[in-house]
Amino acid sequence: MFERVLISTDFADGLHRLAHFVSSLGLAGIKQIVFLHVVPVWEKGAIPKVDTENIEAAQTRLAAAVGENNSDVEVKIEVQSGKAVEKILKVAQSYQSELIILGSQSRSLFTEKLVGSTMSDLSHQTKIPLLVLRPQLISAYTSEELTLRCQHLFRSLLLPYNNTQSANYLVKQVKDLAEKQHGQFLQNCQLSWVIDNCGRQERPPKILPQEAQATLSQIKADLEGVNLQVKTEVREGNPVNQILETAFMADISAIAVSSETIGKLQEWLVSSFAAEILRQSWYPVLFFPFPES
Repeated sequence: MFERVLISTDFADGLHRLAHFVSSLGLAGIKQIVFLHVVPVWEKGAIPKVDTENIEAAQTRLAAAVGENNSDVEVKIEVQSGKAVEKILKVAQSYQSELIILGSQSRSLFTEKLVGSTMSDLSHQTKIPLLVLRPQLISAYTSEELTLRCQHLFRSLLLPYNNTQSANYLVKQVKDLAEKQHGQFLQNCQLSWVIDNCGRQERPPKILPQEAQATLSQIKADLEGVNLQVKTEVREGNPVNQILETAFMADISAIAVSSETIGKLQEWLVSSFAAEILRQSWYPVLFFPFPES
């Protein structure tokens, strides 16, 4: 599904643990992994300096974690100095990475506006899909559990759908990945349409449940044409809450989302559904950046 992957870790996110599971990630179809750690420029004093001591320490730490790689997966280690987002984009381009994996703490929109986040900045500066993992999730897994998680990183995706441009783009990206994959790394999808009934009750609904189900049935048939097993459901309620509740009960590897507004002015005024899933979900979130028009 994704063969060239960049894993960006600040060590606090726990993603450097994945260096012990290279062979398991290979079973998910990955053929090249680049582990990247960005060391901030040392700004004590009048002139900023490269923090060579921390760079060497990070290189040693990652090399020890990777150890002797006996798998068929090519592993590279990059430790660079500078701004995290800038370096992630540069290294991803250099290695032609098809996916960026990074950790992100759960936070509110208000907090994100105040302090920013690498995930938020990357989401509107790259065309490369992002897989966002919670540090608490990675740290809680035993080695046995993490071995299985790495093997089935993309096996089953939950696709929120509501017939918008971003939802249709999301379905297209998943279909394309399934069609091109060399193996059955992506096997299952669950399409979930949440009819938002949280507004005024006297308003007529924009779409009836049976109409939504009919549309999902057509998409299901299309995805089944690329050898995916597909389930569908229609719910009513708050979209974010209902999708997270679906994730609790469904046997999924990640929630997949896309967004037309992340990084744009309207996102700062009213947070989008995808942005809230990225901020709130404890499940891995696979984010597909929406192309610029």
